Amino acid sequence: MSARLPGKYRYIVVEGPIGAGKTSLARLLSEHAGGRGLFEEPQANPFLPGFYQDRARYALPAQLYFLFHRANQARMLTQPDLFAHLTVADFLLEKDALFARLNLTDDEFALYEQVYARVRTQAPAPDLVIYLQASPETLIERVRRRAAAYERGIAEDYLVRLAQAYTRFFYGYEAAPLLIVNSDHLDFIDQPGDFDLLLQRICALRGPREFFSFGT
Repeated sequence: MSARLPGKYRYIVVEGPIGAGKTSLARLLSEHAGGRGLFEEPQANPFLPGFYQDRARYALPAQLYFLFHRANQARMLTQPDLFAHLTVADFLLEKDALFARLNLTDDEFALYEQVYARVRTQAPAPDLVIYLQASPETLIERVRRRAAAYERGIAEDYLVRLAQAYTRFFYGYEAAPLLIVNSDHLDFIDQPGDFDLLLQRICALRGPREFFSFGT
């Protein structure tokens, strides 16, 4: 029988680069706990297919769309009754700047920072952030395998740079307890035993930053 998440967790965030499996795991956690999910829904961004074909042209509108969407989702976290049950999200609003810095020119990034300062919501800090770490090779293979229409134009070098940016971001992340999960050899959807191992690891967490990988 799968372990139950401790009651102290009312707001969990699952993060990671494209192909790490963050949305699938966030959905699985929310369903397992009978909670609520908040999701980025990248397929709804009308600029994303163009961005993967022509980043210079579509980077700014794609980024601003995501910023407004993430900010609107984050505002939901300020509702007083939201945490009556567990909420699991597949994004941190703070990581929005990670993509902006990676994709925008200096002038575009300066504009982005002005907009970000106006729309940023003071959402509560998560009780736990789960960062799904994976090698660029794993990310590339997973993205190619799932073959989502809006991801067909993703270049392999972009996934490499994105994975590196996530590593740098979470290296200095201290806003919430952090569980770093090496997901290269874990399949939480098709291997229920892997999900059970993760639940057990979450239940055993004690420190502000811990690591989990297959076989540990």
